[in-house]
Amino acid sequence: MSGAIYKLVDPRIWADAMAAGVFKGVGVDVEDGYIHLSTATQLPETLEKWFADFERLALIEIDADHFGAELKWEKSRGGDLFPHLYDELPMISVITVRLLRKGDEGGWLLPDDFAS
Repeated sequence: MSGAIYKLVDPRIWADAMAAGVFKGVGVDVEDGYIHLSTATQLPETLEKWFADFERLALIEIDADHFGAELKWEKSRGGDLFPHLYDELPMISVITVRLLRKGDEGGWLLPDDFAS
């Protein structure tokens, strides 16, 4: 599979990763041994399931074509194939970084041009 994949992370943690030139994962990523990623279609459910307690997030758009065998598509929620990166995430693979916030009714607001 190719195209764009996404990582959601606290903006402060992402700022530290940018300064270091590489993102090594956080919490569950480190525990599981890979960086959890989502496709555009999976992103809304990922936001609601794992990031309900956050107020702001960095939405990292990543070029899946940058990776080889270290990017694996594995069954997860509902048997859906999720991208898992078994390596560090270099900044050279990042397409865009956008800040997300919640709307007045509490749901996450995705960018207007975001196509899921």
